[in-house]
Amino acid sequence: MTWSAVLLVTAVVWAVSVIRSVRVRAFVYSLPLPMTLALLTTGHRVDGPQLLGVVGLNLFFVTVAVTHRRLRWPILLADLAGVAVYVALSAGVLAVPVPFEAALAGTVALWALTMVLLRRRAAAAPPAEPADARRDGLAAPVKLVVIFVGALLTGLLGELLRGMVVTFPYSGVLVAVEARRQLAEFSRHFARNSLALIGFLAGHHYLQDTSPALALAAGWAAFALVSAALHLPRRRPARPAAQPGPERAAPRPGGRPLPAPERPAAT
Repeated sequence: MTWSAVLLVTAVVWAVSVIRSVRVRAFVYSLPLPMTLALLTTGHRVDGPQLLGVVGLNLFFVTVAVTHRRLRWPILLADLAGVAVYVALSAGVLAVPVPFEAALAGTVALWALTMVLLRRRAAAAPPAEPADARRDGLAAPVKLVVIFVGALLTGLLGELLRGMVVTFPYSGVLVAVEARRQLAEFSRHFARNSLALIGFLAGHHYLQDTSPALALAAGWAAFALVSAALHLPRRRPARPAAQPGPERAAPRPGGRPLPAPERPAAT
């Protein structure tokens, strides 16, 4: 991993660490900055395995959330479990040929199914209590050093994954530490943003045989378009207007209502 990649991962995690909104945190993390740098520095092509790598990113956060929140594992041990799941998925994906179009159709269908399940679960779940978003006790310079060292270590591990290095959760390992009190909500928002990452990889794939610059431009354009569609404000359905009922007379001072005025009969 180059020093520029280490600095980029450090910058992404630092930005996430100072953002208070979980939704904005998830969007900043979903920006394909590490993917772009990995494609520029490694020369790997985008094909079907990289699309399944986006699934691996989601499995990473789900694993960390389950092991840390439900099983009460320490966050660093939960991070290692998430990386192990991603590495195992990568080994299986790289062992067999994965056609791009089949992977694209499968990942989009899986994303749509996940969104349906998340909406049903959110509708059936009771109102959640506000998440504890307190900052940890580390001073800003100390936190920056920790992020930098963590980015260096995860970068060294990511280089062992060949083509799957493009989607390796470089900053995800450290972002999970920063968002450890809001992992479930963060995972839901990131899952929704994953469609934009699929768009980025698809745009890059179809133009990667022309020029690297044009392929990256197409990838970022696809990411921007899908992100805009995902985050456009939705109009709530208008409530039906109340139907006019029969006229009622104002109540008398004694409490009984006056009789309704009689309408003239039709002649």
